[in-house]
Amino acid sequence: MSADSQRIRVLSAGIFSLILTMGIARFAYTPLLPIMQAQTDLNDVTGGWLAAINYVGYLLGALIASLLNDLHLKDRLYRIGIIVAIVTTAGMAVTENFYLWAFFRFFAGLTSAAGLLIGSGLVLNWLLRHNFRSELGIHFSGVGLGIAFGALVVELAYMHFNWSEQWWLLTIFACLLAIPALAWLPRPAQTTQTTAGSTLVDNPPSKTFMYLMMFAYFCAGYGYVISATFIVDIVEQQPSLEGKGALAFLILGLSAAPACFVWDRIARKTGVLMALLYAYLFQIVGIALPAISDNLMVVIFSSALFGVTFIGIVSLVLTMAGRFYPTKPAKLMGKMTLSYGVAQIIGPAITGILAGALGNYSLGLWIAAGMVLLGAAVILVLIKTQKSEAIL
Repeated sequence: MSADSQRIRVLSAGIFSLILTMGIARFAYTPLLPIMQAQTDLNDVTGGWLAAINYVGYLLGALIASLLNDLHLKDRLYRIGIIVAIVTTAGMAVTENFYLWAFFRFFAGLTSAAGLLIGSGLVLNWLLRHNFRSELGIHFSGVGLGIAFGALVVELAYMHFNWSEQWWLLTIFACLLAIPALAWLPRPAQTTQTTAGSTLVDNPPSKTFMYLMMFAYFCAGYGYVISATFIVDIVEQQPSLEGKGALAFLILGLSAAPACFVWDRIARKTGVLMALLYAYLFQIVGIALPAISDNLMVVIFSSALFGVTFIGIVSLVLTMAGRFYPTKPAKLMGKMTLSYGVAQIIGPAITGILAGALGNYSLGLWIAAGMVLLGAAVILVLIKTQKSEAIL
């Protein structure tokens, strides 16, 4: 097999793993949330708590990824995560007990970390060792494709299956996706040598850079999680948009899928931090628009803009982290995601409580937009004071 063919297989394995662990195990909950609320006892508050519990699992997964150095152990955890993602998806279908749902959402969060962080680290390590460009745009398209896939399945199945049957349908697709996700990703080599004979050397950032970047990523995490978790419910609560929630989520995913390529190319021209600043500023608009207007075209534009920007931020930050530590990319990826993950625990719980008290998500959206604006200010500080470390 040629090097290019093997590269396609490795990247495809990563894409399929993200569709499974992110698109199904994690994000399918979002378009299914209003359906579960209509057909079970789930409400805004308990729905928010389930989302927060999912992110607790994701945070624990990020912590584990940040502490591990052994690539072979990470490979085993990645493969276990693929299987657990299938089990947790099926688990959501077999009960209406909130505590069991919480159990399955927690472990779904763990598996999403296995796919997004450990899987991404393994893919990036393979690319670096085989002398390919150290960009993960193609790989991270799996997140957007996964979101679109889950939304499309829910939209097409809505008239024919109840909430439980839709979880079972997603489980079947998860089993199919697991085959290439497991079979096409090679076992990692422990060597720090590339196939061309050069040595991979870690180049850690300064502590100031890392802490400021972690805070900026925390702000992005808060902004991201509100729209990612509640966008379907936000749309469905508008009388003029009833029945359009899954469409908004589908647009979000379809917009995210190709966006990583665009942000990779923007970063080549402007530097990573300037590209991040642009992504933060555009994301503010995407988050705030549903709080301003309930017009269908405005909401669709908001979903597209959010999809384009959130995946760009994740892709740029995690690729940057992996470049600082090419011998163990998931290590700093995990640390960065810890800050992102803390925000994802706090955000849904607060927003769910506010929505339950106020009857809408407007205040939650404005708070999320404000947090991203704060993150953009931190990125601007980094551009002015730490620019030498951002040119990667």
